Amino acid sequence: MKLTWLGHSGFRMEIGDQILLVDPWVTGNPMFPEERRAEAIEGATHVLVSHGHFDHVNDAPRIARELGIPVVTIFDLAGWLEKRDGVQTVGFNKGGTVMLGDVAVTMVNAAHSSSLSDDEGRPLYTGTESGFMIAHGGRTIYFSGDTDVMADMQVFQDLHQPEIGILCAGGHFTMDMRRAAYAAKTFFDFKTVIPCHYRTFPILEQSAQALIDELPGVDVREPQVMEPMEL
Repeated sequence: MKLTWLGHSGFRMEIGDQILLVDPWVTGNPMFPEERRAEAIEGATHVLVSHGHFDHVNDAPRIARELGIPVVTIFDLAGWLEKRDGVQTVGFNKGGTVMLGDVAVTMVNAAHSSSLSDDEGRPLYTGTESGFMIAHGGRTIYFSGDTDVMADMQVFQDLHQPEIGILCAGGHFTMDMRRAAYAAKTFFDFKTVIPCHYRTFPILEQSAQALIDELPGVDVREPQVMEPMEL
């Protein structure tokens, strides 16, 4: 499989017979070179969205319309995107699994919040925050979405045994590097950990060194935007 970081929490995942764009924030993302947008989304088969905050969902409907592909997300947000943007969606909920080609995607819990704002700045309900277990060929990626450490993570390990953890770790809005390291070593048996939701803004952590130091024996990879990682 091949993973490419789009900056912030966005990833392009080439896995099995699918090319998944997960939380692809490419317009207005300070980390993403917008001149490489076409390259980032080329050939995508689905857009996965973990929750309703702008830095995760804003580009999803535009990309879905442009490529003629569905947005895969929690049922409530899926219905809203269908009505507002006229896009095809796959709506499901926590504990549910959908097959995207030969890739199985299970929605799991997260501990965060999820909303958008209307034209007057009032919050709009968009379902609840989530993460994903993305499995193919006996290998599983845990994409945490935006979350803090949760005891639920022990259940995720017991049921899914993810080999790769893509963990939000920037702090302030999500768990930081230390808390992400705690989650990884307390609940999981990852071979590879990739931090995300960091470096985007000054308020977020800028280095993954604390995560690296806390996880000896784990391949902690600090991703670089638009540099593919073979896993």
